[in-house]
Amino acid sequence: MQHIRVLIVDDHALFAEALSARLGREPDLVILPVAADVRRALALAATERPDVIVLDLTLGAESGLDVLDRVRESRPDVRVVVLTAMDDVEVMVQAVRRGAVGWLSKTESADLVAQVIRSAARRGGWIPPEALGEVLRRLLAEEAAPEGGAQLLAELTPRERQVLQCMVDGLNRAEIAERLGLSANTVRTHTQNLLAKLDLHSALEAITLAMRAGMRPGARE
Repeated sequence: MQHIRVLIVDDHALFAEALSARLGREPDLVILPVAADVRRALALAATERPDVIVLDLTLGAESGLDVLDRVRESRPDVRVVVLTAMDDVEVMVQAVRRGAVGWLSKTESADLVAQVIRSAARRGGWIPPEALGEVLRRLLAEEAAPEGGAQLLAELTPRERQVLQCMVDGLNRAEIAERLGLSANTVRTHTQNLLAKLDLHSALEAITLAMRAGMRPGARE
């Protein structure tokens, strides 16, 4: 079993301790000491080497976005999942732009939090389905396709392009596997390979790049 090291950054002690205790019951999750502020979060990120950071965006007078920026500068490989009471699409877009791979409401179940942590560790992610369309629209409106985006997509194998098209169509891994007649593990491998080739960190980034480069829902590779 591959263990995932998880750092919770939240200044609400009761919530953080309860979440830490609950996630600690998952056999594959190693829960690190909780960080209640930016200074502590950065110190633990450096010394404890988490795979995934579960980050609240409100840390007293400080902003969790500052943690996101600074952690991503020092540890670009770390995966950050936002877990917050905030419900603001613009802030969600800012977090994704700055490197977050997931966004969860504090009203979600601990089971879903654990599931998203695992997905993040495997280079996946999670955006609430009801917000995903608007998040993508705003990201796409910010800029045109990066220079060389089409050339990057050309480096993908035909099967990787099919998987990417399915992602653009909004399918999850199980649905992609069913459409393409593959196993879920094979879909995961193709997803990891295409993310590595595109030098991206999450499925959302891959979908955004693909759409900026001209791929659209409903097309067929």
